[in-house]
Amino acid sequence: MTSMPAVTIRNLSDETHRALRVRAAHHGRSTEAEIRDIIEAAVRPSERVKLGSLLAAIGRDAELSNSDVEALQQNRNKAPAEPMTFE
Repeated sequence: MTSMPAVTIRNLSDETHRALRVRAAHHGRSTEAEIRDIIEAAVRPSERVKLGSLLAAIGRDAELSNSDVEALQQNRNKAPAEPMTFE
């Protein structure tokens, strides 16, 4: 079993700590589990768009078939991209 990082939060006001305990109880979990959930939601929001999902949705909206995608793959320029210059 790998150890997980731990975080200590200093100088948390009594009011905030009390609110966290109440919120945790409302969700039926420990204060620590509630804090983990809050942090996860803040840094990894579920509504975040993933590029692959977005591109697949664009293809569906454009009604591209597998044969359309294959044709695009065959006709695309496979030469490596050249870096831009600004001179």
